[in-house]
Amino acid sequence: MRTMTRRTFLFAGAAITAVIIGPSTTRSTRAQQPPTQLAQAGGTLNLYSARHYDTDNELYQSFTDATGTQINLIEAEADPLIERIKSEGSNSPADVLITVDAGRLWRAEQDGLFEPVTSATLQEAVPENLRHPQGLWYGLSKRARVIMYDRTKVNPAELSTYEALADPKWRGQLLVRSSTHVYNQSLVGSILEANGPEATEEWARGIVANFARPPEGGDTSQIQACAAGVGSLAISNTYYLVRMLKSEDPTEREAAERIGVFFPNQRDRGTHVNISGAGVLRTAPNKEAAVRFLEHLVSTESQEIFAQGNNEYPVVRGVELDPILASFGEFKEDSLNASVFGRNNEEALRIMDRVGWP
Repeated sequence: MRTMTRRTFLFAGAAITAVIIGPSTTRSTRAQQPPTQLAQAGGTLNLYSARHYDTDNELYQSFTDATGTQINLIEAEADPLIERIKSEGSNSPADVLITVDAGRLWRAEQDGLFEPVTSATLQEAVPENLRHPQGLWYGLSKRARVIMYDRTKVNPAELSTYEALADPKWRGQLLVRSSTHVYNQSLVGSILEANGPEATEEWARGIVANFARPPEGGDTSQIQACAAGVGSLAISNTYYLVRMLKSEDPTEREAAERIGVFFPNQRDRGTHVNISGAGVLRTAPNKEAAVRFLEHLVSTESQEIFAQGNNEYPVVRGVELDPILASFGEFKEDSLNASVFGRNNEEALRIMDRVGWP
């Protein structure tokens, strides 16, 4: 067991948990493998993370094992963390912010929280479209936002693009979460960049007309409703379906097995891919450790943990995928830089508001 202490407190109405991760005497099987070759530096790294996956602890522990640097972990949702860093100002202890979705990275960027990082390791490992052009943040894992369908009702040959989901033939069949969620804002932001505001608004109006029900719940709820016959199509990130297929609940597995995965826009720009990413804070007191930590997260060992632990796509080429995720097949991904659709999020939300996407 890792040595940890926990304390919980409230900030900006959201629970934030502080965890101290230090050297452990018992390591996991993966941690027993040769660690990333980093200089033994010691010291402390203060990490603010909006990722809430237990498997990430293995990433942090392996960094401590490799460098001797202890990690102080603060966990919360992205927006409260960003507000906390802003309120702490120049006295903030935060060294690194990790969050999910380029839209949230863009928000932190707009608030001037990140410092540019120039690292040959990061630039070689992370594809250009998955990192900020000036090195303010770097993608660590990828999430494909796809069309999921009821295998008993939909022939995948009928599917093609995100744009085609607005076709009236799908009236009353489409399940998707709220416009307030950043995943959808980024998807619409990518469509906005591809097609312009007028066409995007027309498309969004068609999407709303095709709703099987008003948006409710997260991506898992859309998949479950699709399997239950509420609609026949759902928009979701792939890793939610993988989780259901691995569930210990046979009812959940049975529902997931009813669902097929379709990667849209394969004949043009490719499927929308978002990221989980991180940046070094401008006021970071431990900048060298922060850069070493980002470099550690793009090592082969760490990328395997991202891929196998949370069923995500690694940003580093050649890293083995989770077998179930791999079974969905290979696909062409949209090469649009994540900073662009992140920047488009605000206009995307305004468009969704105008067409009545709750």
